[in-house]
Amino acid sequence: MTSGETEQSVRMAAGTGRPAEEFIATRSSLVTRLKDWRDDESWKAFFDTYWRVIYGAAIKAGLTDAEAQDVVQETIIAVAKQAGNFKYDRARGSFKGWLLQLTRWRIADQLRKRRGGGQTDAPPADETARTATIERIPDPASLDLDAEWEKEWRRIVTEAALGRVKQEASAKQYQLFDLYVIKQWPVHDIVRTLGVSLHQVYKAKTRILAMVRKEARRLEQSLT
Repeated sequence: MTSGETEQSVRMAAGTGRPAEEFIATRSSLVTRLKDWRDDESWKAFFDTYWRVIYGAAIKAGLTDAEAQDVVQETIIAVAKQAGNFKYDRARGSFKGWLLQLTRWRIADQLRKRRGGGQTDAPPADETARTATIERIPDPASLDLDAEWEKEWRRIVTEAALGRVKQEASAKQYQLFDLYVIKQWPVHDIVRTLGVSLHQVYKAKTRILAMVRKEARRLEQSLT
């Protein structure tokens, strides 16, 4: 990401109210934990992390708020039922892609319900296969889900990176960064209020953005 793209992503990710430690990336270890119905902590973390992504994709596909909420619920139920069958294999695709595939099916259910067609036929038993599912969605509104999915995914990764950088950076530099980049205070107000120089503000911005980009890249590379 460029500096400008990182700034935009940071503003989107900031202020969600979720501590960074609640972020659980789609690693194979999470998939393993989700197979255990008794692991309430992992299921809560999964929901807290992904409901916004699922909901956003449903809204992007043209569903109403109520329909999108149903998609979230039904997708989470589908994950619960099929997590035990998901076999982690890089060659076949990521957990992120599998989750998008499940979401597409639940969106299709809602679109068919709206047209009076009832539920869709059950999807293939092996929903872990890396196959294109767009052709099985009959409504053109769902064709752009990949872009929305990636947008929300980037927000989640940036949020996690920002939280980790906040713990690593100096408190002073992060405060300057927060006021200037996230809260978007005029730079001269920051200088006057905190008694710092313009150079210190700009330096904090450059340093923290670089740290966020580096951490985001590291997280992306660790995702499965």
